Amino acid sequence: MNVLVRPALKVLLASPRGFCAGVERAIQIVERAIEKYGAPIYVRHEIVHNAYVVERLRSMGAVFIDSVEDCPADRPLVFSAHGVPKSVPAEADRRGVFYLDATCPLVSKVHIETQRHFDDGLHVLLIGHAGHPEVLGTMGQLPSGAVTLIQTIEDVRAFTPADPEQLAFVTQTTLSVDDAAGIVAALQARFPAISGPVKEDICYATTNRQEAIKRMAGGCDLVLVVGSPTSSNSLRLVEVALRAGARDAKLVDDASQIDWVWLNGVAAVGLSAGASAPEILVDGVIQALRQRYDLVVEEVSPTRENVTFKLPRVLLEN
Repeated sequence: MNVLVRPALKVLLASPRGFCAGVERAIQIVERAIEKYGAPIYVRHEIVHNAYVVERLRSMGAVFIDSVEDCPADRPLVFSAHGVPKSVPAEADRRGVFYLDATCPLVSKVHIETQRHFDDGLHVLLIGHAGHPEVLGTMGQLPSGAVTLIQTIEDVRAFTPADPEQLAFVTQTTLSVDDAAGIVAALQARFPAISGPVKEDICYATTNRQEAIKRMAGGCDLVLVVGSPTSSNSLRLVEVALRAGARDAKLVDDASQIDWVWLNGVAAVGLSAGASAPEILVDGVIQALRQRYDLVVEEVSPTRENVTFKLPRVLLEN
């Protein structure tokens, strides 16, 4: 009798991974709103950038829309974790729409910094990616022209300020730590008087997940990052893995997107998940690997997280 022997495979499991406190809070806001007010609950933009999460909330009664105008005046509206321009709550108020703000508190911190710099008479440079909802929300805190988007070191070189002594910078919270550091260094070299955040804007979860990837990438033939292609922090994890020495790195929404050809000749796989990807999807990848390989799973955990954010008081009241 022939016994099928599965090939050995080592899995380096990054920790922390997956949901951050801001994502957990945003999802709970939608869930509690459905419980309290009944379905449907309207959500402007995807609450977080993960297809599984969005579909699950949609099945519970969430309706995802692009504009406040798409929300009936008699139904609650939730703003996504990425934050919104000031014009959005103003429009909700004008239409008499009750809303809940699920903006991550760390994104709100950037909004407050941006306003403070503007109030101090400074022109604000926002380091981020064009078109990302968080960038649109942050730029929308100030009047048009008060914020300049900086995406690359080349943008730093090309920028000509009205007054180089009156500048400040903030950053998108989900950037590559190393990329952002390079741009900040270029800004500070060119504009020594530029003001920055008291505490770094890139959020703790982004930093921690990138650090875990860096720790394990050099020992991996392949790194799999669970996350949706719309997720900035998930995309950054793939880039960080490649820069940190992984032979290959791929982004997958879930186990069904794994091309098993990727694992030909692979002895060690790194596994992580973006901050908007639930653990159930990571478990699914591990189970899919276990069906084909004799797994040895080793956790790589450079730090532990214990951050939590409070829900809006109205959702805690009976």
